[in-house]
Amino acid sequence: MKPLKAQGMKVLVVGGGGREHALVWKLAQSPRVEKIYCAPGNAGIAQLAQSVDIKADDVSALLSFAWENKIDLTVVGPEAPLAAAIVDTFQAHDIAIFGPSQAAAEIEGSKAFSKDLMQKYHIPTAAYGVFTEVEPALAFIDQLASTQPAQSPCPCVVKADGLAAGKGVIVAASVEEAKEAVRSMLEGNSFGEAGSRVVIEEYMEGEEVSILAFTDGDVIVPMVSAQDHKRIFDNDEGPNTGGMGAYSPAPVYTEELAPIVEEKILKPTIEAMKAEGRPYVGVLYAGLMITQEGPKVLEYNARFGDPETQPVLMRLESDLVDIIEAILQKKLDQQTIRWSEDATVCVVVSAKGYPSDYEKGQVITGLDDVLDNVQIFHAGTTEADGNIVTAGGRVLGITAKGKDIREAIELVYRQTEKTTFAGAHYRKDIGRRALERLS
Repeated sequence: MKPLKAQGMKVLVVGGGGREHALVWKLAQSPRVEKIYCAPGNAGIAQLAQSVDIKADDVSALLSFAWENKIDLTVVGPEAPLAAAIVDTFQAHDIAIFGPSQAAAEIEGSKAFSKDLMQKYHIPTAAYGVFTEVEPALAFIDQLASTQPAQSPCPCVVKADGLAAGKGVIVAASVEEAKEAVRSMLEGNSFGEAGSRVVIEEYMEGEEVSILAFTDGDVIVPMVSAQDHKRIFDNDEGPNTGGMGAYSPAPVYTEELAPIVEEKILKPTIEAMKAEGRPYVGVLYAGLMITQEGPKVLEYNARFGDPETQPVLMRLESDLVDIIEAILQKKLDQQTIRWSEDATVCVVVSAKGYPSDYEKGQVITGLDDVLDNVQIFHAGTTEADGNIVTAGGRVLGITAKGKDIREAIELVYRQTEKTTFAGAHYRKDIGRRALERLS
C-alpha cells in the first residue's frame, strides 16, 4: 500500500457506538487528519465528525460514499462489516482500509473455527465440542460435568457459534441450565443463524483479561492490558452484556505473564492464520482466562473491543494514524508505540431493561459538566428536539484517567453520578478486582 497523506486526510470511521466515539476522538488528535466522517455515528461523535446515515454493515453504500468523497483511510469498528467483507471490497477498489479480511475475521465470526484453529496449532484453550444436534450436545454436557471437580461452580459454558453482539455466551450454573441453553439455541432459535451451531466448553476457573494487539500479519504488538466486566449487575451477577465497563491496566496481567502470552498465544495465532492462508491484519483481541495452569484463550475478537477501547485509547500517546499506516505498509516493527503510565477506568451507563428490551428517548443531563481527565464517550445516543436522548442499550461510556486505578475509579464515579437519565443503570464495582490485587 502506498503511504497515506502527510496531512489533509479524510477519514471514515465505520460504526456508531462507544468504541467508534473513542476511535474518532483519538483520530481527531492526529495533525494528519483534516476531516472525519462516521457512519452511522451518534450524538457524541457528531461533535467531532460528520455523521453519515449509512448502516455499518451496508458495504456497497459505504464503498460508494468512500469513493465519491475521496476518503483516504477507512477504520472499521464493529464485527458485522468485517464479516460482510468490507475490507476485501475496499481493497479491491484500492481504498485504504484498516481491519482484517473476511477470511481472517472468521476467527471471531465462528467460535468453532477459532477453537479448531487453537486445537490444531496447540494454542492453550478450554476443552470443547461443536454440535448442530441437540442429543449429542446434551450427552457432551453430562460428560463434561462428570469430569469437573465437585467444588466447580459451573459444569460448562455454552456459546452460539456465530456473531451475537457479545450476548451469545451462557455460563451455566447447573447441568440443566446448560442443557436448556442448548435447546434454546438449537431448537428455539434464540440467536437465529448465529446459534444454529453451538460450542460447548469446559468451565475455566480464574480471572479474565483482555489483550488487544496491533498486527500487520507478521509482527504483533500488544497494547496495554484491560479487564472487561460482562455481567449486567455488581459482583458479576445477571446475564451477559456487550460489556458494562473496563479498566486499564489489569494487575492480574503481570510483567512475568506478558511474555508468556506473547510467545504462547499471540504470535502462534498470527502464524496459524498465515499458515491457514488467512493472513491477519488489524487489531486482534484475545480474551484470556488466567488459570492455575497458565493463560488460556476464552475467545478472539477481530477488532477493537467495546468497552476496552475507551480506556486503552485514552492511554495511547502515539498517533493512531501513524500506527495504522505502519500496519498497512507492513512496517509495524519500525513503529515505537508510546503509552501513558496513568490508569483509566470506563463505566458503561445502560438503559433501563438492558440487555433485554430497553427504554429509548430519555433525555440525558450533565453532558456539559465534565470533570478534568474525563471523557464521555457516547454509545446509544441521538439528538431529538434539541436534546441528547438515549437510543440504545448501552448509552454512555464514561471514562476517567488517574495516576492510579484508585484515583481513576473515584473520578469516574463522580462524573457518573452527575451524568444521568431516567432509568439509568451502571455497575458500582468496576475496577474492584484491581483494588483487591493492589491492596
